[in-house]
Amino acid sequence: MGRRQFSLFSVFNYTVLTLFGLSMIYPFIYILVYSLNDGKDSMLGALYFYPRQFTLDNYVQIFDNAKIWQAYKITLLRTLLGTFLHVTLCTLMAYALSKKTLPGRTFFTFYIFLPTIFSAGFIPYFITLQKLHLINSFWVYVIPMLFSFFHIVIIRTFLQGIPEELEESARIDGYGDFQIFLRIILPLSGPVLATISLFIGVSHWNDWFSGAYYVSDKSLIPVQTLLQQMLTEAEALSSSMQRAAQQGGQTMNVNVAGATPESLRMALLVITVFPILCIYPFLQKYFVKGVMMGSVKG
Repeated sequence: MGRRQFSLFSVFNYTVLTLFGLSMIYPFIYILVYSLNDGKDSMLGALYFYPRQFTLDNYVQIFDNAKIWQAYKITLLRTLLGTFLHVTLCTLMAYALSKKTLPGRTFFTFYIFLPTIFSAGFIPYFITLQKLHLINSFWVYVIPMLFSFFHIVIIRTFLQGIPEELEESARIDGYGDFQIFLRIILPLSGPVLATISLFIGVSHWNDWFSGAYYVSDKSLIPVQTLLQQMLTEAEALSSSMQRAAQQGGQTMNVNVAGATPESLRMALLVITVFPILCIYPFLQKYFVKGVMMGSVKG
């Protein structure tokens, strides 16, 4: 009886988890199907698991747009450079704060923790960026995101779990602090560094706010900001078409086939999400290990 009850629970459990998983993944399937379907045909609805009129016109129009390539270049550059500088700075700070012999260790920890509690607000922050000549500059994407107290704490806690005997033996061999950091600490910190890289890399890749409010130069707009602008334009176009149809008493004439703002938006969504989906499986094996070991001192 006990075995039967366990089997029934397993069936119920796996069924619920499967349905939950499908509900999470179906929106991505729908976006992919919509992007591979003819735009005008998609407006008729009833798209579920496969394209009704398969086409690559949406992606062709996306990649024929020079703005997309420029926005992708900015996003890729800020993600790579911003992630590298962020992980480097946070790791160096965490390594220093992990040393109990550091003079003023408690003061420095509180000093970098204080900004995480209080925020001056949007306008003072904007004025600060303006005074630093970061407005309408590429570095507005990188410099403000160099610091994260949460990431420093995770790395510091991870480093405190490394046996001190390793550093002591290295000092006996004549290694200095910087050599110990490069040859011993960094090779042992792979899981936590991969985790932090994933955190900050996704933040850089998904950030549209900075490009929308701190940059007016069209050549410096990242792909997420461009996507946000396309969403706004698509919604405005849809509203105007509905108003015209209501006022004129008939729908607007459209071509039988071709791309629409909605289908182009879906194609751009796939393009922006695809790189993260490709990178995540390679870092996922480090993710849980890095967070757990960096959250609880071993």
